[in-house]
Amino acid sequence: MKRNFIVLMAAVCLSLLGAAMPASAHHAFAAEFDKDKCADFTGTLTNIDWENPHAYFTMDVKGEDGKTLQMTFETSSLSTLKRAGTSKADFVNSYGKGVTVRGCPAKNGNKTKAAANYIKFADGTTHRIGQDVEGLFPGNFQPTGDK
Repeated sequence: MKRNFIVLMAAVCLSLLGAAMPASAHHAFAAEFDKDKCADFTGTLTNIDWENPHAYFTMDVKGEDGKTLQMTFETSSLSTLKRAGTSKADFVNSYGKGVTVRGCPAKNGNKTKAAANYIKFADGTTHRIGQDVEGLFPGNFQPTGDK
């Protein structure tokens, strides 16, 4: 009887410890990115990190000072990208090529991080790869390449 009580108490303690561990929560777009400062970024695609929950890609962009800046863009979830017809191969096939991304910068002032809304690949195809926070898709996204 005493042994059963000890086992039960150990199980309760482990359950409480497990519940107290921090959980990785999914963030809201508005918590991290500024939808009122979205802009076009033109540069060279250099990498894709195709892992759940989001894909991240990097590209070299000329900054306001004329220096090359390596920017990281966050996309929608992989399942959303796949449902929309975007694959990892679309990115890999564009390595080293010029692309234009519509993105919204990080709210914390980090100039190297943004949420991607759309991408126009070098072959001319445009893919929605993030939230349409400006209501531009499908026909109103006309990259200007101003950044």
